[in-house]
Amino acid sequence: MISRIGGLVAVVLILFPPVANGHWNFPAPPPPEEYGNILINRTSEKGKVKPAVFSHWIHRKKHTCRVCHFELEFNMKANTTGITEEANRSGQYCGACHGRNDLFGFEKQNCVKCHNGDVRSGSDRFTENRHFPEALYGNGIDWMQALEEKWITPAHHLSIPQPSNMSEGKELELESNWTGTPSAVFSHARHSKWHDCNDCHPGIFTIKKKATEHFEMIRNIQGDFCGVCHRTVAFPLTDCKRCHPRFRDPPRYPSPVSR
Repeated sequence: MISRIGGLVAVVLILFPPVANGHWNFPAPPPPEEYGNILINRTSEKGKVKPAVFSHWIHRKKHTCRVCHFELEFNMKANTTGITEEANRSGQYCGACHGRNDLFGFEKQNCVKCHNGDVRSGSDRFTENRHFPEALYGNGIDWMQALEEKWITPAHHLSIPQPSNMSEGKELELESNWTGTPSAVFSHARHSKWHDCNDCHPGIFTIKKKATEHFEMIRNIQGDFCGVCHRTVAFPLTDCKRCHPRFRDPPRYPSPVSR
């Protein structure tokens, strides 16, 4: 068993090796207008339909993460939610909004708006964001600053009555295991502006402090823990100083952002 685990660790380090000065090798970033876009293809191609494209940056201007991932019960990982056309038409998932509230519905002429198999679909609208606060990585937008400064006012709920306000919780300091890398800081207050507690607990993180096993940078890069969001949707892990604020000279990674 020990030898098998050692072999697995070796493979992981080959795929995502840290280098001597603390840098990590990340996949090349997509263009800003594609960052956060996903193709939903759990059953589409099986049904001889092109995958549906979903753009997080288009939707997050109107709704916080809580609306879709808590109220509408979309799983945090793509292509693991049991979305069907029947469910959508009955008002679940995408159908909670589309077909209502003046948003395009499920008429045949609208199918290609989502089911086009093109991850760049909607990129022509990206210029709408050119005045938003800037960030170096991801799609070049500091969404938290945009929220706090009210550049955007996304709905935090669809249900009536409104949910009660969540406790903002404590700010946590997460000690780094890497020499020369300062501790990471996690803010419950900031995350609760976008999420419901259930989005992270207990499925991604346990409730008890320091009780989540195997919480390591390698696992984040692989898409676990923080990497569920901070790899392809929320600001990426390459933006080191956002999580490690005491980094005096953080590593610099290739960025597709030029605004």
